[in-house]
Amino acid sequence: MPSGIVNDETPVLEGNVAAHQAGMATLNNRMQDAKNERNRDWKNLPENHPLNQFVKELPALLEKTAYNEMYGVELKIMPEGQPPAHTTLMILQKFLRANEGDLTRAKEQLTNALKWRKEYKPLDALNETFPQDKFGGLGYVTKVTGATETKNEEDVVTFNIYGAAAKDPKKTFGDTDAFVRWRVALMELTLKQLDLNSGTEIIPDYGVGENPYQFDYGKGGDPYQAIQVHDYQSVSFFRQPSEIKQSSQKIIDMFQRYYPETVSYKYFVNVPTIMQWMMGAMKMLMSKDSVQKMTWMTAGNQLNQYLGSDVPKEYGGKGPALEGSGLTVKYDTEQT
Repeated sequence: MPSGIVNDETPVLEGNVAAHQAGMATLNNRMQDAKNERNRDWKNLPENHPLNQFVKELPALLEKTAYNEMYGVELKIMPEGQPPAHTTLMILQKFLRANEGDLTRAKEQLTNALKWRKEYKPLDALNETFPQDKFGGLGYVTKVTGATETKNEEDVVTFNIYGAAAKDPKKTFGDTDAFVRWRVALMELTLKQLDLNSGTEIIPDYGVGENPYQFDYGKGGDPYQAIQVHDYQSVSFFRQPSEIKQSSQKIIDMFQRYYPETVSYKYFVNVPTIMQWMMGAMKMLMSKDSVQKMTWMTAGNQLNQYLGSDVPKEYGGKGPALEGSGLTVKYDTEQT
């Protein structure tokens, strides 16, 4: 085969391996330059990229749902000739990532989520008052620096303290709808702390890094996600009332449907050693992505190894107690 050029890019020189390798290195450098250029903004995406297509189909989707708010961000339709709002692109990219880049599935999930937010009005829950005797001490939102599983300088963390309901779980979980409303309020408080409306960074495509020849942009995870801590101190895994299971199942289903790509990592702490085998079995039923975002530990005071010294003392850190320092929802009486 004579020396030649394929697609005017890749040199194919028979018998000259060094020249061929040099040609491939040049091509790889060009590809990297393209990636770096795209990492600066979303203006240089290929026309057929799913995010561009999502933007084009957004007007019809918003007209269908008659609602344009997601996670506290207004989904904007810009005048012709103007680039899409960065915050709108962030939300669309989250739904694309949640569906492995599948535009059809992403549109369906966003449509359903918008309909749900229109009907359920989760933002209103932030201003609602909840019974202190039912939900007080059950959840807090705070911030930490030095988290090992993210590249953020600072991370928002939601603490779910199930031990606060251990003495009378039926009081907390007996009214499933009330508990779900409270948990939604805590989630909306978490999203508020993420401050998505001030977002300027690019959220990478799903699967970035798995295909070295994919023209992707950015590296790493979504910087606009929160960390969750689930504390099971004093919780019995063997005598759980049916109300707890019902409430838990409803929350899990709701959050999977309507809050995709809002959690970067989950830590389950103070989990009894005897329950570790159950956690292992659960992993067999989860997706690879879900398993990679979870860590279980028996001792809660090991959490500082993952979230840094800002966590409270009971988690091995030097930070103040959650009660009094962490943000929480509104209650009908002051917390003591």
